[in-house]
Amino acid sequence: MDLEFGRFPIFSILEDMLEAPEEQTEKTRNNPSRAYMRDAKAMAATPADVIEHPDAYVFAVDMPGIKGDEIRVQIENENVLVVSGKRQRDNKENEGVKFVRMERRMGKFMRKFQLPDNADLEKISAACNDGVLKVTIPKLPPPEPKKPKTIQVQVA
Repeated sequence: MDLEFGRFPIFSILEDMLEAPEEQTEKTRNNPSRAYMRDAKAMAATPADVIEHPDAYVFAVDMPGIKGDEIRVQIENENVLVVSGKRQRDNKENEGVKFVRMERRMGKFMRKFQLPDNADLEKISAACNDGVLKVTIPKLPPPEPKKPKTIQVQVA
């Protein structure tokens, strides 16, 4: 019996655990890349609220313990808000100190939000206060309704 690696998901999982080089894994199977999986985990672990006000959209993202200069707020592909950064654990080794429990997520975090057409991308503001990042995107005014064009009829 000939066993092909692509047919059995356990081999795919084991291969990921053994950290095979990414270019090799991309060629041999059709699974998501490790970078994609890291991004998906980072997005799932970053809670956020999206609030629509009459004049703006507000994105509130929990970021306890992260300094403002460690957070990036960007617009990708003309209409995708990306909030990202990295939380690092203090590397201060104290003699006799050990972690009994580690529940706070460390490493990369990221959230992506598809923005509506009426978001004013030129006037975005972001502020971090008490561990909550608030990104405010004003709404563009609604387009003026088109008035019917009146054509003067000439009398001959």
